[in-house]
Amino acid sequence: MEWLALLLFLAVCVVLLAGYPVALSLAGTALLFAFAGAAFDVFDITLLQALPNRLYGIMTNETLIAVPLFVFMGVMLERSRVAENLLDTMASLFGPLRGGLGISVVVVGMLLAASTGIVGATVVTMGLLSLPTMLKRGYSPSLAAGTICASGTLGQIIPPSIILILLGDVLSSAYQQAQLDMGIFSPETVSVGDLFAGALFPGLLLVVMYVLYLIAVAMFSPQAMPALPPEDRALRGAALAERLFKVLLPPLLLILAVLGSIMGGIATPTEAAAVGAIGAMLLAASQRQFDRRRLTEVMRSTTQITAMVFLIFVGASLFSLVFRGYGGDELIKELLSDLPGGVIGAMLIVMLVMFLLGFILDFIEITLVVVPIVAPILLAMGLDPVWLGVMIAINLQTSFLTPPFGFALFYLRGVAPPQLSTLHIYRGVIPFIIIQLLMLGLLALWPGLATWLPGVVYGN
Repeated sequence: MEWLALLLFLAVCVVLLAGYPVALSLAGTALLFAFAGAAFDVFDITLLQALPNRLYGIMTNETLIAVPLFVFMGVMLERSRVAENLLDTMASLFGPLRGGLGISVVVVGMLLAASTGIVGATVVTMGLLSLPTMLKRGYSPSLAAGTICASGTLGQIIPPSIILILLGDVLSSAYQQAQLDMGIFSPETVSVGDLFAGALFPGLLLVVMYVLYLIAVAMFSPQAMPALPPEDRALRGAALAERLFKVLLPPLLLILAVLGSIMGGIATPTEAAAVGAIGAMLLAASQRQFDRRRLTEVMRSTTQITAMVFLIFVGASLFSLVFRGYGGDELIKELLSDLPGGVIGAMLIVMLVMFLLGFILDFIEITLVVVPIVAPILLAMGLDPVWLGVMIAINLQTSFLTPPFGFALFYLRGVAPPQLSTLHIYRGVIPFIIIQLLMLGLLALWPGLATWLPGVVYGN
């Protein structure tokens, strides 16, 4: 009855495409298949007794406490005008250059990604703040849209990213399971900190590649990226230097405090997330954007996002339990093991499937539903867990940029002015998709891009 597991997966995809909530779709479809299987005596219904233990494991997982704390940090920074101040200051700094405003968007997108780790919030914020300015100053609509979408998705790969926290937790369990399957009864572990360190260099390299592309466009097609006129550069000289110090230093210190404490072994990701949450409140207070009303808004938004994430955890746990009950994990293992090309062929197929699933599933669903199924198999084939995690993160980032279903495209479309068409957005992201694919190719050829820094920091 292993093929019923694949039918279960396809049924979930159909239900999701019909527009039903993700968590309820996962849990409801799984229960339907479980009861139907039990009625026809092809599913052992007693397997569902393991669900309370799984849910208790989620509730007591200390790593996952970092999720609401990082969400709080991101939402607080989003509501405290940090992005607006950063963008104005960076525009004054790079304004005299052709393409300077585009470079400013990438730099601010990077800082927001490292500060918030929430893709939707970054794309919407950058779209509201920078898109009207870029269009007003004569930027190509396609180029402006592509730059904002690509910069917004940096939150997928630059730590502290919510997806890296979830991936780290899932890959830790998958790595231990893979080692136990190979007969290693003293398994090594992989942590969220390992994944943060592994993603840092590829994420920064991706930013450099974005900037180099924008510089090339400014050189060869200057009319698409004009410089800001002098009257729009409100700050110069000493005033600009002072503004840079005041606006840029606090977010940088916050990022260094969070990432530095994790990589320096001073704090766990959960403890560092608490530091980030407190730091975000202090930063908002320094911008005079912290009061009871704003705190209430941020806490309400944090609760909604966190509840959504953990409800998906519950649905994914039930789904994976029924999927394994039908022998789906064994079927996937056989399919991947029998592919031509061995581990390379299996990796290519998994990356392709995840890329396509990124059109209909958010990163949370893919991380909690798909990764636990395929990761133990790939890791048992000898792949490095940190490298695999970074490859998955960049692959999903690429998927969220790709027309016609990329999530980032929908986020920007929702806040774009009427003169920016959907076709403009689709055209604009194509060069950045090529850069993403090039980054994936570089990582595939040189895994050390992801594994070098964790080895240096943690001695792995």
